[in-house]
Amino acid sequence: MRKYSLLVVSFFVFSYSCSRCSSNIQSTVTGSGGDTIRIIKSGLQFPWEILWGLDSHIWMTERGGKISKVDPVSGNSVFSASIAEVVSNNEGGLLGMAQHPGFLTNGLFYVVYNYNSGGNYREKLVQMKFENNAIQPVATLLQDIPASSIHNGSRLWITNETTPKLFMTTGDASNQPNAQNLNSVSGKVLCFNLDGSIPADNPIAGSPVWSFGHRNQQGLVVANGIMYASEHGPNIEDEVNIIEMNRNYGWPTVNGPCNLPAELSFCTANNVKEPIWSSGSSTIAVCGMDYYNNSRIPAWQNSLLMLTLKDASLRVLKLSPDGMSVIDQRTFFKNRFGRLRDICISPAGRVYLCTSNGSNGDVLVEISNP
Repeated sequence: MRKYSLLVVSFFVFSYSCSRCSSNIQSTVTGSGGDTIRIIKSGLQFPWEILWGLDSHIWMTERGGKISKVDPVSGNSVFSASIAEVVSNNEGGLLGMAQHPGFLTNGLFYVVYNYNSGGNYREKLVQMKFENNAIQPVATLLQDIPASSIHNGSRLWITNETTPKLFMTTGDASNQPNAQNLNSVSGKVLCFNLDGSIPADNPIAGSPVWSFGHRNQQGLVVANGIMYASEHGPNIEDEVNIIEMNRNYGWPTVNGPCNLPAELSFCTANNVKEPIWSSGSSTIAVCGMDYYNNSRIPAWQNSLLMLTLKDASLRVLKLSPDGMSVIDQRTFFKNRFGRLRDICISPAGRVYLCTSNGSNGDVLVEISNP
């Protein structure tokens, strides 16, 4: 399930019903491609995570510390609150969020945010509870994670299985060697039980480290038992990786595939897993990602939908039948909405995006394409 303007984009195969129209809608315009754009909400500031909640609302974090529950039809914020401890510093602030599988009965959810501790900028993973239209912290699962004004990650994902696991991405926090340091939680994918304890089958006893050698992962999704993550490259080779337990993903020695002499040597010696997609000789600043397999948009079935910041577009990465490779890609909405941060998909196959343009000018928009 899954900052600037929040953009909710809804693609329809069938016509849009006017019974869903609301007085909260600010305007409706028709784009050059024939799609209809509803501006639902404005004045948002750096939305970072959007997820389709178990209560059929869009839950959103804004980097300054605000959590909101948004009605996807009217655009009304039916609940919002701020976490006072959050410190937003450039790329840092309130970041990833995920709901406990029992959220509808226990109200539990998880957030990652940056804060100050003893004069140092840090990051923490916190379990929180939504109850009586208010939120409160329940437990800090991990704290004192190194943080920086850049490269903090962080996405969360809870697996859908008998014993669910909570996965978290972390960036290298401007300290590249830590991505290869197994004693550091920077530049990693981390794995926890939902109570914050360390799973017995983690590769290192007592450690949350699941995979390592990552630079800055800002997209995470599990589909058909495969975990995919999008990762920022330095100035070349943004990546999409399949995350496997105890695998090395190469940073900072390897950018993208193992195709240079020094990279080949490092990859052979260090069990490096190569990406299934990379941006090549430039970067597009890959970000939020989700998996699409709904009949509402047949052409997008079995695809990763990935947003980009610098390229200001939505990439549709068509997967092979086994999900292990990208066999085609298409680009949508290039420069149409500006920087795109995160994405979520409703059970009905509607696609929601949030933009990342800033200056409190961010808007909630729905696009229908009958």
